Amino acid sequence: MGQQQLLLVIVGVIIVGIAIAVGITTFEAQNVRSNLDAIINDLNHIASQAYQYRMRPAKMDGGNGDYSKYQIPPTLSSNSNATYTIVNQSKDEITFLATSSVDPANTVTATVDARGLLGNWSYTGAFQ
Repeated sequence: MGQQQLLLVIVGVIIVGIAIAVGITTFEAQNVRSNLDAIINDLNHIASQAYQYRMRPAKMDGGNGDYSKYQIPPTLSSNSNATYTIVNQSKDEITFLATSSVDPANTVTATVDARGLLGNWSYTGAFQ
């Protein structure tokens, strides 16, 4: 009877160890996904700001139909989710790069077109 109880204890410890490993992996995956979702939300907000700038007349400190002089406001350029920069800018298009604050290897790149639509998404690191 002693060997059977010892075997059950060993099997129980193995099962608990596997459950803990699965839980940790699930938590880490959720953390990465949560960071990605927050970055996408921030990029949508920044893209909206950029499009508003483009549509606003120059007399009202706008772009007058042009993205080329848009700058990300300092309050939006960095937060607990990521750091946001402009990597390509022209009259009709602007491309943003978001570098995750959690892991700088994780980045998101997206482009806003002349209609204000965010597209051409690309992901690196754990975001892929």
